Amino acid sequence: MQTGDKAPDFTLKDSNGDEWTLSEHEGEVIVLIFYPGDDTPVCTKQLCSVRENWDDYKATGAAVIGISTDSVESHKSFRDKYDFPFRLLSDPDGDVIAKYGVKSWIPGRSARAVVVVGKDGTIASHHVQSFSIFRPKDEDVIAAAAAAAK
Repeated sequence: MQTGDKAPDFTLKDSNGDEWTLSEHEGEVIVLIFYPGDDTPVCTKQLCSVRENWDDYKATGAAVIGISTDSVESHKSFRDKYDFPFRLLSDPDGDVIAKYGVKSWIPGRSARAVVVVGKDGTIASHHVQSFSIFRPKDEDVIAAAAAAAK
C-alpha cells in the first residue's frame, strides 16, 4: 500500500451493527485509525486522545473511523464507556486489515496504523507504527487529514 494507490473498498459493521462502506464516502477525507484492541492501555489512550483533540480533527473536515478485530458488541461497550465521537468498525476476520497491509505480529490483531484516504479515494497518507506501544501523534494525523482536504 503506497501513497497514491486506490484505497481498497470495504464494508464493515459499526458499534451499532450498522454497515459502513468506504466507497459511499468518496468526496470526503477519511482517517482510518487501525488499532490492536478495545480497552487495552495504549489503544484506550490513543482513542481518548483523539476524543480530547476532537475539535482539531473536526476542523479538517475529515471523518475519523477506528478499526480493530474486536466485535460489534465490544466496540459498543468501548465507545459508550469513553464517549468517543467517532465510529468504531469491527473487522472480525481481519480482511480489511490485510487489504491495508496493517497486520500485527500478534495473531488476529491489527498493527497500530493511520491511513488517510483523500477525497478522490486514493491513499493520501499511510503510516504504520513500528512498535505498537507507541501511538501516532495527534498533530501528525490532523496535519495529514488537513493536507488531504486541500
